[in-house]
Amino acid sequence: MSDAARLQKIRRIIWTGAIASVTATGTWYGAGLKIQRDVKKDVQKRYEATPAEKIAVLEEQRGGLIAKRIGLEKKLREVELRAQGKTWAESREGKERKR
Repeated sequence: MSDAARLQKIRRIIWTGAIASVTATGTWYGAGLKIQRDVKKDVQKRYEATPAEKIAVLEEQRGGLIAKRIGLEKKLREVELRAQGKTWAESREGKERKR
């Protein structure tokens, strides 16, 4: 391989790396700008929301939290029943194991 071919290969590798790094950096920076813009929109929307809209959002959040609580309470009951000596199937049906 001649010096000119070797130099051209090195130059090609450097340009490829430079272009890839510029592209990746631009993508990263653009995504950050979009996220910041979206956050500002959300804050502005919350600030300008009417009391009725705020109440609706809070009720929606409450519904989600209640659903999570019900699921956790159900799991807790099943764990307590298994701790009392019931099988998994029996704890789900509310039956006791016969000994």
